[in-house]
Amino acid sequence: MPEPKHRPRKQLARPRILVGRFFHESHSFSPQITSSDRFEIRQGEGLIAHARLSGTTLGGIVNRTEELGYEAVPTVSAVAPPGGLVDHDFYVQIRDRLIALARQEKYDAIALELHGAMATAELPDAEGDLLTRLREGVGSHVPIGIGLDLHAHVTHSMLRSVDICIACKENPHSDVVSCGERVVDCVAAVLDGELEPVLTMAKVPMILPGAAETGAGPLAELHARARALAKGHPQIRDISLFNVYPHADDADIGQAVVVLTDGPSRLAHAVATELAQLFWSWRKHFRDDLLTIDGALDLVARDANRRPYILADMGDRVLAGAPGDSTAIIERALARGDCLRGAIPLTDPESVETSTTAGPGAHVTLAMGGRMTPGFAPLTVSGFVADVGDGRFVITGPFGAGEESSLGRTAVFVVDDRLSVLLTSKPGFTHDPAAFVSQGIDVAAQDFVVVKSGYHFKLNFAGIGTPLSVATPGIGYYTPRLLQRKKARFWPEHKIPAPQIRTVVYGKSVRVATALSDR
Repeated sequence: MPEPKHRPRKQLARPRILVGRFFHESHSFSPQITSSDRFEIRQGEGLIAHARLSGTTLGGIVNRTEELGYEAVPTVSAVAPPGGLVDHDFYVQIRDRLIALARQEKYDAIALELHGAMATAELPDAEGDLLTRLREGVGSHVPIGIGLDLHAHVTHSMLRSVDICIACKENPHSDVVSCGERVVDCVAAVLDGELEPVLTMAKVPMILPGAAETGAGPLAELHARARALAKGHPQIRDISLFNVYPHADDADIGQAVVVLTDGPSRLAHAVATELAQLFWSWRKHFRDDLLTIDGALDLVARDANRRPYILADMGDRVLAGAPGDSTAIIERALARGDCLRGAIPLTDPESVETSTTAGPGAHVTLAMGGRMTPGFAPLTVSGFVADVGDGRFVITGPFGAGEESSLGRTAVFVVDDRLSVLLTSKPGFTHDPAAFVSQGIDVAAQDFVVVKSGYHFKLNFAGIGTPLSVATPGIGYYTPRLLQRKKARFWPEHKIPAPQIRTVVYGKSVRVATALSDR
């Protein structure tokens, strides 16, 4: 009898998969460090119970693991809103805790949710460091699968350390749960001897300035081409396109294609190269056409039937790593004579402290916002404190549904009897209506609501308001020559020659050979 194509590893009676999450998108140019108090942390059975109800990649990992009859073995989950570089000591603490648990448990495989663009002041590629050390800790025989954000900065250190690497395919990220499910399906196929995973990556070393949604424009065409290339080729298990996070600064950062195949494949090389070349060929189409602040407010004023409008503050997007302290929309709204009602979040712990001390009902004058982002300045306004709160809420979803989140202490400060400024002590996830409702703001009663998100709010505010993307100042959106990149190259700001696209292959046989050569 011929031997099976792949020989499954010896398993325990009930397969066990070690699961966890370390998730952060780190802005290399933010003036603020993302400290431990920004993270929601879970361990043990609390991690598993929470993940079962979570609209995240970790939720998909845990639920699919249990659907297959496997046991999900918890390590640690740490997640924070995007922001400045992660505090290095905190990163090391979580990294070492996760690896220590991996070394002391008995299990058959590992499945993790990572973002793929986390960095500290000492490590521009934190996930590469984490996965390299994890692989060293558990050995070459343990299958490791990771589910990533499609804005990950995929690196050699990451891919040489894992067997499965799959990204979500949609922005806004409506498929993060299914991403986790696909990771587990592939890990299970490895354990069953039905998959010999090989990863092939091609990369174009450049960042592109816009058109980041996958439902239209160049990314829609790229994903359609990826599906067409995979169709009819069962050897291809996944094609992930990485339209990299634009505010990271690292060497070799750029648009990437990762093809997962069953065994080595010349087809994977051709597919990865073709798709990477399209990123380069279509680079001029990666631009946005945004409304000005006044243009957006004019539209709100004209069309009452589509209110509330949900205005994406693109320059000050917390979900792109900005501090969230811009007063640009507040200032323009107050300058108008049409008395539009609006709700606007603003990161300003000092104004929260002043408002909390004064108490609800107090009339005060605040110099609000503008204290964190370089080039911004506070805006002095008078109004009254409508409410104060603890800033805790649960995301209603679908993106991030069930996740507990915090804005720090908050105060609702009403200006001109029509603008409700949601003052927060921390930058937070305002892509979800619960961020406002939980602090006493009636979203439906507004003419417009500002969110510090560019894309995901479209999922979570669907059926509630009409989305508008607004050109605003800040470090959350590309502005030519605003940020001084030391390593990354941004097209068209930097001169980038036509790339000679190189593909690299990763797999267990490559990893074992590398380990032997390093001895």
